[in-house]
Amino acid sequence: MKKLLNAIIGLLLLSSALPGQAVAGGADDPLLSMLLVDQLELRSTDGATPLVWDAEGWLGKDLHKLWFKTEGEYVDGSMEEFELQALYSRAIAPFWDLQIGWRRNFRPTPTRDWLAVGFKGLAPYFFDIDTALFIGSNGRTALRLEAEYEFMLTQRLILSPDIEINFYGKDDAALGIGSGLSDSEAGLRLRYEIRREFAPYIGVNWNRSYGKTADLARAEGSAVNDTQLVFGIRTWF
Repeated sequence: MKKLLNAIIGLLLLSSALPGQAVAGGADDPLLSMLLVDQLELRSTDGATPLVWDAEGWLGKDLHKLWFKTEGEYVDGSMEEFELQALYSRAIAPFWDLQIGWRRNFRPTPTRDWLAVGFKGLAPYFFDIDTALFIGSNGRTALRLEAEYEFMLTQRLILSPDIEINFYGKDDAALGIGSGLSDSEAGLRLRYEIRREFAPYIGVNWNRSYGKTADLARAEGSAVNDTQLVFGIRTWF
């Protein structure tokens, strides 16, 4: 696994050093960057008010980019969940990128490292899709499917449903994960864009565990489904 991660890092460094390529029309291909904090929110749930984030950003040119993605949850002074991905992204079609790189789950412990291979882009009817296959040590595999859509109610008021579904190839009892369909998370958020770059929002979020993951949660005395009211901001630079 260490050799594989070193190879990925070498690929990322090599890609970042590639000369810029011209975009359509012969225009220059400048080095650009973007940071999107899609969710930075407080969730109202039984007995706690976790702070949750979901953010991503990139640095690169038209065809080649370095991406990072991070998400996590902070509750009562403790980091309950923390994931980070570092990826090389290559445009392979209009609105679609192939991404390969590294994912680490820092929390909960024990930590897990994965090779990540996936696709990110805009599907027909403007569905924002992010899907990836993860390959870890000791034969671990995982599949994540994410989709999001935006309904423009007005020029500033936007309703955004989203969903994330996770599958795992084998049990990981140390982290409370069972094989097969593991969990899903769906949300519905209504935001008001004070500026395009800054929008407060309110919404509702649903979490549910399935199969062996749900069985492990019940054995630990944890809930297998949860509904949360959310209050947050969305911003990008």
